[in-house]
Amino acid sequence: MKSLNTIEVIPLAFEQHSLNTINRTADYLNYPVIYILNGQKEAYIGETVHFQKRMKQHLKLKQAERKNVDQINLVKHETFNRSATFHLETKLINYFLGDEKYTLQNKSKTASDFTHNYYNKSFYDNELFPELWGELHKNGLVENDLHAIENKDIFKLSPFKELSVEQIDLKERVLEFCEARITESKPDDTYGDLYVIEGEAGVGKSVVLSSIFNTIQARTNEAGSKLYQTENYLVVNHEEMLKTYKGIAKQVKHLKAVNFVKPTPLLNKLQDKKVDIILVDEAHLLLTKSDAYNNFRADNHLEELMKVAKVVIVIFDQHQVLKLKSKWNQGLLESFKQKAKHAETYQLTNQFRMQAGEDVIEWINAFKDKRIKAFPQSTSYELRIFETLEEMHQVIMRRDKEHGLSRVVSTFDYLHKKDGDTYYVYESNGEYKLPWNTTGGKTTWAEKSETLAEAGSIYTIQGFDLNYVGVVLGPSVTYDHTEDCLVIDTNFYKDTGAYAGIDGIDNVELAKEQIVLNSINILMKRGVQGLYLYASDEALRQKLLHIQREKVQT
Repeated sequence: MKSLNTIEVIPLAFEQHSLNTINRTADYLNYPVIYILNGQKEAYIGETVHFQKRMKQHLKLKQAERKNVDQINLVKHETFNRSATFHLETKLINYFLGDEKYTLQNKSKTASDFTHNYYNKSFYDNELFPELWGELHKNGLVENDLHAIENKDIFKLSPFKELSVEQIDLKERVLEFCEARITESKPDDTYGDLYVIEGEAGVGKSVVLSSIFNTIQARTNEAGSKLYQTENYLVVNHEEMLKTYKGIAKQVKHLKAVNFVKPTPLLNKLQDKKVDIILVDEAHLLLTKSDAYNNFRADNHLEELMKVAKVVIVIFDQHQVLKLKSKWNQGLLESFKQKAKHAETYQLTNQFRMQAGEDVIEWINAFKDKRIKAFPQSTSYELRIFETLEEMHQVIMRRDKEHGLSRVVSTFDYLHKKDGDTYYVYESNGEYKLPWNTTGGKTTWAEKSETLAEAGSIYTIQGFDLNYVGVVLGPSVTYDHTEDCLVIDTNFYKDTGAYAGIDGIDNVELAKEQIVLNSINILMKRGVQGLYLYASDEALRQKLLHIQREKVQT
């Protein structure tokens, strides 16, 4: 006999006769329950306080939305309450997305978008959910363990993620903006309306954008919605991020991969055709001048997108600009706000990626101003300086074994030494080396197991999380003891594409230096639980080791 506190998963045929066999006076029907409807390739996850009534509703959809479903899995537990089932339903949807066994029929979340607290929430998160996942695994409904899913990029960018108060406020504002501006838009408007979402690395910009786009696309199929039958796209000028979004589209039935695209191909496809809404992730990567290499002939990506869309929603961080041909700043962005008939801005501020104290964030941010502050006192986040690249890599490999998703990355300084078809990151005070900046394939760089033996670049890791990141500060990053500051030698930064397009830039050297500093800031903010540093420059390495020793001594 099962104990009262044991979770049960009860399989039933997705047929009316199965519901008729259920005892209407069964105790668990007086409690909220979770259910999973599944077939061979598709699944739908829900929760209800009226199980039989809800199943009858689903059965009415059997020839339409639920036609690829043939089984019900009723999940019950003695302690379920409505807050718990809302929360666990959302968790299941996110983990099913990351498990990738089923394509999800779920559309968008509403009431449970918001991460709210309730009595004994930690029990449901930390004890009951793993037990539930174990039962689902035993029943063949899922394939991966929780830890493996948590390290997947499509899980981290899931459009079903629970949102913070700040994020849900932003989402509601953007959806209201879209519905209002779509209604007011005129065919002869030169530029579409503009909504700008700003925030530094790690504040959850892409997560909320994914959620917004998912809801927009769900509403395109709802006859009563103002967004019904609208044509919308999510644009990102970043190959690795595009892989993740297309991976999400494969797992969510109402999303289509064709609606996730890079800006130049979309513009070339649309030409003068007007669409409804274009969302832009990492808008600071949009081009600000023509680029024959990428077949972009106009002057500015954002301007062209605003010409072909009624509404444009962009995510922007001026500290993540990495190319002179994408030379964005607040002034340039402001000029496009002025061109739009209606423009709004929202600033996201809460840090989600790094589980670090404010002193750690401030220490990293000081690098943007070429300053090295005293070592942070926080102990919850592992910040560590290494004497050798080899030692740092060994610790990263241990962290990967313990926590998964831990990698070495480097500044773009290693195109001068090549072995066959491979470039290497070299240790300046030893013989150790790592293959550097490999790309290709449909899987994002950090999720490939073999990249644990490599070093990534800004282009393989921008926009993604790592549990632990080991950053190599290459020859372009040095230290001046007399001035007590970082010195950026832009000649050692080997990303020639970053320096292309100097026309119209007043202080080219300063612009190049800012690109290098931006890349350092992005690399240093990848780690959720820890940041490790190895400096190629002897003077910088000794300075960092010195302030680390000072902290230990105090």
